[in-house]
Amino acid sequence: MIRNKAAIERDQIISSFDPQSEAAITNRKKIMELLERYNQLVAEAAAGGGERYVSRHKKRGKLLARERLELLLDPDSPFLELSPIAAYGTNFHIGGSIITGIGVVSDVECVVICHEPTVRGGSMNPYTLRKNLRALEIARVNRLPVINLVESGGADLPTQADLFVPAGQIFRDLTRLSGLGIPTISIVFGNSTAGGAYVPGMSDYTVMVDRGAKVFLGGPPLVKMATGEESNDEELGGAEMHSRTSGLSDFFARNEIDAIRIGREIVYDLNWRKLGPGPSVRSDDPMYDQDELLAIAPYDLKQPVDPHEVIARVADGSRFHEYKATYGTSLVTGWASIHGYPVGILANARGVIFNEEAKKATEFIMIANQSDTPLIFIQNTTGYMVGKNYEQAGIIKDGAKMINAVTNSTVPHITLIIGASYGAGNYGMCGRAYDPRFLFMWPNAKVAVMGPQQLAGVMSIVARESAASLNKPFDEEADAANRKAIEDQIERESEAFFMSGKVYDDGIIDPRDTRIVLGMALSAVHSQTVSGRKGYGVFRM
Repeated sequence: MIRNKAAIERDQIISSFDPQSEAAITNRKKIMELLERYNQLVAEAAAGGGERYVSRHKKRGKLLARERLELLLDPDSPFLELSPIAAYGTNFHIGGSIITGIGVVSDVECVVICHEPTVRGGSMNPYTLRKNLRALEIARVNRLPVINLVESGGADLPTQADLFVPAGQIFRDLTRLSGLGIPTISIVFGNSTAGGAYVPGMSDYTVMVDRGAKVFLGGPPLVKMATGEESNDEELGGAEMHSRTSGLSDFFARNEIDAIRIGREIVYDLNWRKLGPGPSVRSDDPMYDQDELLAIAPYDLKQPVDPHEVIARVADGSRFHEYKATYGTSLVTGWASIHGYPVGILANARGVIFNEEAKKATEFIMIANQSDTPLIFIQNTTGYMVGKNYEQAGIIKDGAKMINAVTNSTVPHITLIIGASYGAGNYGMCGRAYDPRFLFMWPNAKVAVMGPQQLAGVMSIVARESAASLNKPFDEEADAANRKAIEDQIERESEAFFMSGKVYDDGIIDPRDTRIVLGMALSAVHSQTVSGRKGYGVFRM
């Protein structure tokens, strides 16, 4: 039921942002440079293993990974790709040799996991594993069917020490999904050997392509070495053998296009229904141009950002009913809707979280649980306030209350990092360790224990005090060089690209796409039940 229109209009945010200000113009220029760099990395990942391997793959009569994906998804439907620059900054191919994301197949939102066979035969490295496991986790907590588009040479053997033990979780997660009644589907286009054979083996539905699929625990050379038996690929693990003899294949496909058609029919026949409520508020566009988010995004993280300006360009109709607007003002809290889904929003205003903000957040999270309302955390925080007065006022105790509330909240959480995410502020505002359903970052975001200058300064102070306690001279020149080295290291390791490369997020997003990305994430979380924690009332902190 849509709220009274007069009340809705009363809550509209009136923007005071000047897109022609010097700071705004600088922000836009710098963020566009970051986006250009990011898009180049995404293009590199999308290109697969390069022209030579792409050409060889196509000469074999096979579709490319993204061609398979495009045919699988409903025409003109969006695809929310996850962690597209996994493995950035490592020796592994950017993208992690796998494509994961959420797309619509036969009108059903599904998690799709697609091997990239032009990158080392689609073999799995440690970043492939991280990305795969994260996709399966998203499927489980949001109750989304899983479709594996399989063509993989198995483990990247030189890195097996980092793979073998944790990779077993893939098989565990597939069977766990099945046990929860969440369908799993494998469409096998090529190799699925050794441990990889258990992916179709543990899926609810398996489709195999004639003369393409090769599913076996041990290939002909291994079988000959182990048993002395002579055999070929088709006898050991071809689609026809598994469809006629072993029974591992449920559907025999004539070719790749036929396999994708069958996969779409399987999803159609699931008769899948969401458990959460659908959009219940009118989904009108924001009053302000989303393009202005480029200029609002702070390139210099010391620059304050009014989160109302972000919300005004993301929320339906720019409507926001603020909670405790005059209390704990460095944290903005309140109610809005995005693409028709009601949400509670917590957004950092001036970076630091004081005692009042921590208590305000705790109450707000508990109230959202009472009303079964999903929460959006918009992070731009330097952490909890330090200092004698704040320690004596109980900042640790109040911060613990906030973290407790975040930890034990059961409504869906979606986190967006738009600037700094430092120290325990990352935790209290539902960072990755607190299992948000999704976590996205703007390209200017920074994640670290503290800012580079602060961290280097702390190290310098400790070194200076240590020298004084030992009555040793302090080398100012060496200290300056050390501080510079530490600042450079933390600056590099805290940037969004580095964090995304480690799969600590679900992807960097263009600020202009924030509304649509949050809308897709909200739609996905409503495939599961949306229910807050009951059993405690709201109490004053």
